[in-house]
Amino acid sequence: MPHSFVFLGERLWLDFVNTDDLHRGVRTDALRDFDALLGWLEAASVLDAERASGIRRRAQQQPAGATAALADARRVRAVLRALAERGITANDVRQNAVREINRVLGRSAGIRRLEGRPDGEFVRSFVPVGDAFAGLMIPVVESAADALVLGELLRVRRCADQRCPRVFFDGTKNGRRRWCDMTSCGNRAKAARHRRKLTEDRLVVSR
Repeated sequence: MPHSFVFLGERLWLDFVNTDDLHRGVRTDALRDFDALLGWLEAASVLDAERASGIRRRAQQQPAGATAALADARRVRAVLRALAERGITANDVRQNAVREINRVLGRSAGIRRLEGRPDGEFVRSFVPVGDAFAGLMIPVVESAADALVLGELLRVRRCADQRCPRVFFDGTKNGRRRWCDMTSCGNRAKAARHRRKLTEDRLVVSR
């Protein structure tokens, strides 16, 4: 089954958090297996196709290692969701995120590189040395670390639709972005307001 991912968070770590999503009212995990995790890392330009293919081969040889890497990625995601939703107000959440970030950063040796993409843009990459699985979360937690260093938590929002779990960085000048995506949650809210107004108008006319 092909993978379909949503990138609306404006920051890598927030897009990773959003792999824990909602589809037609049902909570869904886009990281349903290790191959989906690699697919997301490819789609996010964290892994190129060659590296992803090599790690897939390693996963076939070491399925227990791949299973552990997926469980670890979900653990990181849970900590980062708490940081996104409550980090600005809860010091214990921030400190737990710092510990988790440092745990991931401290367990893998590798090479950091700057690479060009076919579209002319540049991306940072991390090539692990040794354990092929250990460095997969490095770019994600580095993105979260940047948010803490740069003080970006003040601009991290959860979608104003209470049914939507997506989070995003509000980069608007006035800091008033409310929806993860206007074409989905924003339009639903607009339609709901319109229905309420029609109902209110009919009640006024009937009096």
